[in-house]
Amino acid sequence: MPEKMIPLLPCRTVQPVVDFYTALGFETTFFQKSPYPYAVVERGRIELQFFAMKEYDPQQSYSGCYVVTDDVETLYAAFRAGLKAAYGRIPTRGLPRIGPLKDMSYGMRQFLMTDPGGNSIRVGQQISEDQSMRPVPKGTFARALHMADLFVDSKEDLPGAAKIIDRALGLTGERPTPEQELRLLVLRADLARRLGDDALAERFLERAADVRLTDAERESARDALARLAELRE
Repeated sequence: MPEKMIPLLPCRTVQPVVDFYTALGFETTFFQKSPYPYAVVERGRIELQFFAMKEYDPQQSYSGCYVVTDDVETLYAAFRAGLKAAYGRIPTRGLPRIGPLKDMSYGMRQFLMTDPGGNSIRVGQQISEDQSMRPVPKGTFARALHMADLFVDSKEDLPGAAKIIDRALGLTGERPTPEQELRLLVLRADLARRLGDDALAERFLERAADVRLTDAERESARDALARLAELRE
């Protein structure tokens, strides 16, 4: 029998976590309340196990895991639809939440979701044979996008990512390409929304909507445009 590794993830209370994964299409295959709360959820070959800790703070969680799939687009659409049906909206900030689908600099197309226990679940599909981290681009705005994406989706340092983008957008000696400007503005709006500044998010969204792109640029920026549409709903 081949080996199998199962993440054991903490939470404060089990039921909200089980409800979250039920919305995503997982089946609860084990649930106990005593002698301590514990649950197991499964969806296909994905299995996650959760245990409750009374003093656990989900906002301070660093736990999580990476799920690799060969059809990330379908999983993303299914998870978003399930969350919208369960919560009446697609949660994009706070706990729980689901982030945008995007290509990462290490050869994965992925999205990040965080459950009510604060566990970060990255779901990705390999899109390149080269899985090593790409070199940091030399261009000012390409470098800013590269680093901001890593701060948001790998390090989960939202204020740090915001500072990188603000520094790039504040430059006066050079300008980003329209595609770079759009991506920077959309990501900055997303960060503002997640950090609780809705007014600032709206200003960045308005600026992003005014960026004019060629057909080729629109195709290249399709993920950013999709996120722009989601944030403006």
